[in-house]
Amino acid sequence: MKKYTSDKKLNIAMLGHKRIPSREGGVEIVVEELATRMVRDGNAVTCYNRNGHHVSGKEFDTAETDNYKGVKLITVPTVDKKGLAAMTASVSAAIKCSFGKYDIVHFHAEGPCAMIWLPKMFGKKCIATIHGLDHQRAKWGKLAGTYIMAGEKCAVKHADHIIVLSQGVKDYFKQTYNRDTVFIPNGVNRPTVLRADMITSEYNLKNDDYILFLGRLVPEKGVAYLIDAYNKLNTTKKLVIAGGSSDTDEYTNLLKDKAKGNENIIFTGFVQGQILEELYSNAYIYCLPSDLEGMPLSLLEAMSYGNCCVTSDISECSEVVKDKAITFKKSNINDLAEKLQTLCDDSALTQSYKDSSSDYICNKYNWDKITTETLNLYRN
Repeated sequence: MKKYTSDKKLNIAMLGHKRIPSREGGVEIVVEELATRMVRDGNAVTCYNRNGHHVSGKEFDTAETDNYKGVKLITVPTVDKKGLAAMTASVSAAIKCSFGKYDIVHFHAEGPCAMIWLPKMFGKKCIATIHGLDHQRAKWGKLAGTYIMAGEKCAVKHADHIIVLSQGVKDYFKQTYNRDTVFIPNGVNRPTVLRADMITSEYNLKNDDYILFLGRLVPEKGVAYLIDAYNKLNTTKKLVIAGGSSDTDEYTNLLKDKAKGNENIIFTGFVQGQILEELYSNAYIYCLPSDLEGMPLSLLEAMSYGNCCVTSDISECSEVVKDKAITFKKSNINDLAEKLQTLCDDSALTQSYKDSSSDYICNKYNWDKITTETLNLYRN
């Protein structure tokens, strides 16, 4: 395995994300945060972006550019269809990386790792970040699921290092493949808290008068549980479901049907910029009821804004929040409703969680520190 001295500036390629800059998912945020900091530190970084439309709809497309904050951007040929976009983009990007003059090729997510053998064959040092056990996600069909499992096995066989985001995934790779991995978590930036302005004019929302979910509308996020639990509550607080579909309009429509008849349940669609920041800044509770996660960036972001958070008790969430948030039994609607009702009835308890969450999360999960850890791993 190639090793590099601490003073060597590295030439790095990243692939597996949809595109940067983008908030289409957690992977895109991670790639942007790492790549821009690595460039700031004097390294050269190229990110291979997918062609095609924004996952929540073409109205969210941004102008194509070849440079973002010093990061070189290359758009690769992509079949823009569910299940094929990630596959075709990672094949295209892996071929380009194999012939590029890169010291490091960093694959993000399991599926794209199906091509990790190719740049490895051309002598590149290859890193894989497993953002979650993607083959367990409900949205994938048989072809995509098979490809993702192939990616997992290729990462095990060919990656010089595998990065994982939770102890649970670390244990999975050890128990399933006897493969050692390196735990490097995601990070978060300390934000500026904004007063309710645009969200008041757009959705009639005010400070502390709503429960917030913010994320992709896919089955494993557990939004259906949240709607069912909310419908059991005795509260005047609204439920805001912020996020776009991810190849799954059918599931979004199912959620809207479930919420039909309750005018206090608001679907905003995909949000970004000031509206996203205001939603985080003014929520009474942030709820993440997921059945499956890698390391949820939305949870880190919600805590960074000083939110009282309620999450499912899966290890990927409970390891992050420790005693700084409330957890409920995964997929248990009654337990979730009970925890939400307690917080709706007790503003002092809710405030106590708000007061401690931001400093805790911003100090523990710092992007500069995480970038340094990743660069050190590249060099080892």
